[in-house]
Amino acid sequence: MQTLQGTLIYLRALEPTDLDFLYQLENDENVWEVSNTNKPFSKYVLKHYLQNSHRDIYEVKQLRLVICTAEENKVIGFIDLFDFEPKHQRVGLGIVIFDAQDRGKGYAAEALKIVEKYVSMHLKVHQLYANIIADNTRSIVLFEKAGYKKAGQKKDWMVSENGFKDELFYQLLLSVER
Repeated sequence: MQTLQGTLIYLRALEPTDLDFLYQLENDENVWEVSNTNKPFSKYVLKHYLQNSHRDIYEVKQLRLVICTAEENKVIGFIDLFDFEPKHQRVGLGIVIFDAQDRGKGYAAEALKIVEKYVSMHLKVHQLYANIIADNTRSIVLFEKAGYKKAGQKKDWMVSENGFKDELFYQLLLSVER
């Protein structure tokens, strides 16, 4: 069974050819709020990051997967697994579909389902979680449709140009495949 392949999209490891897409995404100020970033990244730094992206999730506690369309083989976004805790069988998850024209087509929903299978089978994860800014309604709808439950709210957690924003904590409990 191919756990990283869906009908609309597939997930793959980072490649050196992803440098320009990664540079464009990481330097788009519209994405900085959700990625908790406040500065641009140089191509030099991102190239170094790509060169080290092969490191094992058990060692670095994170993994970035590239979201590609199945039909056109087009890179459209990323799924980040972070704060991996093998002992407690949990990992955080973030997702971005970069171009607005690629949103609302079911790509992100399918990517979440693919990641669920992957982390359950290969990482023995029991729990996925996501931190979502309270006014990011598109992400809230996406994660709730995927079965994630709101488990908490962090008041005034993130500062933005318009003041402080709450951050919501969503969880999905999985049955681990052994």
